[in-house]
Amino acid sequence: MTHSRYDRQERLKGFGAAGQERLRQARILVVGAGGLGVPVCQYLNAMGVGTLGIADGDTVEETNLHRQPLYGPEDLGKSKVAVLAEKLHRQNPDTRIDSHATFVLPGNALELLELYDLVVDATDRIPTRYLLDDACAIRGIPWIYGALHGFEGQLSVFNYRGGPTYRCLFPQAPRPGEIPDCNQLGTLGVLPGVIGTLQALEAVKVVCGLGEILSGKLLLFNALDHQSRQIRFSRAKEEGARQLYSASQYLSGFCDQGGSISVAQYRNILRDGTPHTLVDVREAREFKALHIPGSRNIPLLTLEQELGDLDGPAPVYLICETGSRSAQGYQKLKGRLEHAEVHWIAGGVRDLIQEPVKLR
Repeated sequence: MTHSRYDRQERLKGFGAAGQERLRQARILVVGAGGLGVPVCQYLNAMGVGTLGIADGDTVEETNLHRQPLYGPEDLGKSKVAVLAEKLHRQNPDTRIDSHATFVLPGNALELLELYDLVVDATDRIPTRYLLDDACAIRGIPWIYGALHGFEGQLSVFNYRGGPTYRCLFPQAPRPGEIPDCNQLGTLGVLPGVIGTLQALEAVKVVCGLGEILSGKLLLFNALDHQSRQIRFSRAKEEGARQLYSASQYLSGFCDQGGSISVAQYRNILRDGTPHTLVDVREAREFKALHIPGSRNIPLLTLEQELGDLDGPAPVYLICETGSRSAQGYQKLKGRLEHAEVHWIAGGVRDLIQEPVKLR
């Protein structure tokens, strides 16, 4: 690539050729290739970051297109990471794109983060944020936080030069269902672009040492009135050594973990042919797009209305996209079925679909 590509930003006082070189040397991992991840990757790639890792195990769905404009109808069903990496390469061939077509989980988080010196959280999952906070603390690297809630966006930088972490701001994980995700709450298409672009900006500031980093500050942006405010917070005094927990602990909010089984344990149930009922608690449109053959769709909001049909001799296993809603369903059904045992799967449909499964 010719030198003129970055001419306009190299002209900036305080950035210059030295800032461009810092970007070229940077190794940044973006976790999530959706509404936040697309603008983060596009801008970091265009500006000349040296190595850009993208981690996401998801595929493109029609409901993504209104807020993830890099994808089109021709990409439906394809790996987000594969599609995004190919389009980013066309945008800037100089960037090294590392594709990780997987979700970040306790079993692979530390290995993934070892390759990078900065992480951008572009997911919409609270359990993943606690996992990233723990993994980044262990690896000693900062991470950029972005979140959406209705018409509001949030932004902060955690674990920056010994500064506060996510657990300092949110020490207690919410119980399953306390905070709805975008599948339940909805998302205005343009808002992820606003917050994702701000995340890219903070990433560049961290890498290049520019301005005042949002460390110890939570930025709140309201899209309806363009008002923004900052909340300051400090590093927790009791902040100590970190460890990674099991997937079920992150999904359950470290509260009641009863009734959970792993995807691997459920696969053993399938292989053994143990009679049971698999209930998918996602919305009907999600179920129609992708589901486990033989499963039954009862959306979370109507689950309690089906108690009579579920209370049979066979155990009931609840599943959803990631485990969050199935954990909520377990709380709704626990102790209310006279005969059937209830369990929830700490993982989701996509985890199971990675290997052929057949319900007997």
